[in-house]
Amino acid sequence: MLPARRGALGLLLALSLVPAACGGDPPDKEMKDAERAIEVARTAGADRYARGEFAEAEASLKRAAAAVTERDYRQALNFALDSRERAQNAAKEAADNKAAARADAERALTDGAGALELATARLKAAEKARVSPRMLSEARRTIAAGETAVQKARAAFEQGDYPAVSEGLGKDTAGLRAVARDLEAAAAPPPRRRR
Repeated sequence: MLPARRGALGLLLALSLVPAACGGDPPDKEMKDAERAIEVARTAGADRYARGEFAEAEASLKRAAAAVTERDYRQALNFALDSRERAQNAAKEAADNKAAARADAERALTDGAGALELATARLKAAEKARVSPRMLSEARRTIAAGETAVQKARAAFEQGDYPAVSEGLGKDTAGLRAVARDLEAAAAPPPRRRR
């Protein structure tokens, strides 16, 4: 009887180890945690400000789902945990990058508004100094484009679209500065001749 009991216990023990060898149950909780972490990261702007890490978090979650389909629950668990960690990292990275983008946007907006103000003042001085109509006309066009760009940048800033502010103002700010320099040079009185 003793050998029969050992055989039954051995079989029972072997059967109890089969699910462990296959990886147990699907990691549903861990996958839901990863999904929540991805949503938190998306809300934090990770899809825009931490694209690489966020994309990896999503890819890991997809790999976890594929592993569940293949009943490789251990691998699915690893992918789900990796996804959650990457999503959390993406949320932190997004917060840092968004703060930096906001600071860059504020600088770009200040520079653009300052260049617009300077160009407008130089235009008024050039008009009084009777600079050529052609130059004044070109300056007015550049200033009008600059005003539009600054208005769009302010709207983008208010909406939290900080990259659009920096991207949208660079060229116009440079154009406004160039116009201000050209108008100043054109309006300057000619040097006196020595006698």
